Amino acid sequence: MSISMESMEAKLPQNPPRITHKLVLCAQICLRIVAISTAFAATWTIVNAKETVVVFGLQFDARYTYSSAFKFFAFANAIACGFTSLSLMFVLLIFRHGRFTPSNFFFLFLHDLLMMSLILSGVAAGTAIGFVGRYGNSHAGWSEICDRLKKYCDKVTASMVLSYLSVICLVVLTVISAGKSRQIMV
Repeated sequence: MSISMESMEAKLPQNPPRITHKLVLCAQICLRIVAISTAFAATWTIVNAKETVVVFGLQFDARYTYSSAFKFFAFANAIACGFTSLSLMFVLLIFRHGRFTPSNFFFLFLHDLLMMSLILSGVAAGTAIGFVGRYGNSHAGWSEICDRLKKYCDKVTASMVLSYLSVICLVVLTVISAGKSRQIMV
C-alpha cells in the first residue's frame, strides 16, 4: 500500500490567506495590550493596598509586603507585564515585516505559556491567602481580618480579579499561538 505525496499534503493544514494572518496578529496585539494593562493594574493595585486600623488601642497595619504570597503575586504580575510588553514589540515586528512563520508563533507560544503559568501561580497563591484573610480558618485558629480591614481587602480582591483577566488573555494567546505554530508554510 503506497501513500502518495498528494494524499499526505491534503491531510496537513495549509497556509491560510494573508488576511487571516492579519486578523490573527490584530487579535494577538489587542489581547497582549489587555494582558499588559490588567497585569500592570493588578500590580499597581496590590502595591498600593495599605490600611491601618486601631483595635482595642493597638494599631494594626496591613500591606502586601507582610505576606510572601502577596509579594510573589505582585512580582509575578510585574514580570509578566514586562515580558508581555516585549512580546508585543515582537508581534509588531512580525506584523510590520510580514514574517508569518510557524517558528515565530512557536516562540510566542512558549512565551505565552510561561507568562500564563507565572501569573496563574501568583494569583493562586494570592487567592489562597486572600480567602483565609476574608473567611479565616477556624481549624487553625485564624480569624478573618476583612471585617476590620475592608478597604485593604477590597483592593486585594480587585487586584486578584484583574490578574485573573490577564490569565484569561494569556490562555487565549497560548491557544492562538499553538494553532498558528502548527501550520505548514507553502
